[in-house]
Amino acid sequence: MDYLANYDEMAPRYKKLGMPVPRRDMIKTAEQIEGIRQAGIINNKILDLVADNIKIGMSTLDIDNLVYNATIENDAIPACLGFEGFPKSCCTSINDQVCHGIPDAKTILKQGDIINVDCTTIYKGFYADASRMFQLGLISDEAAKLIRVTKESLELALKTLKPYCRLGDIGYAIEHHCKQNGFSVVHEIGGHGVGIDFHEDPYVAHYGKRDTGLVLFPGMVFTIEPMINTGTRKVFLDASNNWTIYTMDGGLSAQVEHTVVITDTGFEILAY
Repeated sequence: MDYLANYDEMAPRYKKLGMPVPRRDMIKTAEQIEGIRQAGIINNKILDLVADNIKIGMSTLDIDNLVYNATIENDAIPACLGFEGFPKSCCTSINDQVCHGIPDAKTILKQGDIINVDCTTIYKGFYADASRMFQLGLISDEAAKLIRVTKESLELALKTLKPYCRLGDIGYAIEHHCKQNGFSVVHEIGGHGVGIDFHEDPYVAHYGKRDTGLVLFPGMVFTIEPMINTGTRKVFLDASNNWTIYTMDGGLSAQVEHTVVITDTGFEILAY
């Protein structure tokens, strides 16, 4: 399918129905999607490497070094490094850190920790973004359930994806499932368009109502990255580094993230 030609044909129809449609520049071409796909292949390899090597006793800086070296070895660029002053090549968020944890030599992984490693790769000018959860040894039943439900919420969100679905369907699927399991969804941070730049439109909220929000057209590329807390959804920013977000009540938080593209028949995961 020529996604731009399809947009030019279909967008006026949805506008006449009074439904919000994406801007034309939010639709990727087949060539651009292939570029993002290639960046995603590298990003997946890097997270696979983390999965193979993460262990109790290593520091979060060790993880960052793995990410940096693997990225460079694949002739790619770690998008996080230097982004708006961020000092490292990936984010490592442990336990009550919701996101944007900064790797360092003093933070040592220990028995029972859960950690999200968030990695974004630039390859030949194209961006792919994903994150995964890891557990260190035996973890609490609560932590195990949190990780499971977070993954399930993303899977349920993916099941809503098809041409001309609505952005609110994604958020509803995530929040409904998490609330049913006694967890809360962070509202302040969401997914985003990606591919040509690190952060693009649309903003993807992880809460919402069915059949509301932007109509999602074939050729749109974005992340879905629910951040789920065991307690309150309230969070705060660490004033000492102006990056790391924590749960307000000190409860655990988990996140998983995929980069996806809406296709003419459904969707494709480009990075996971």
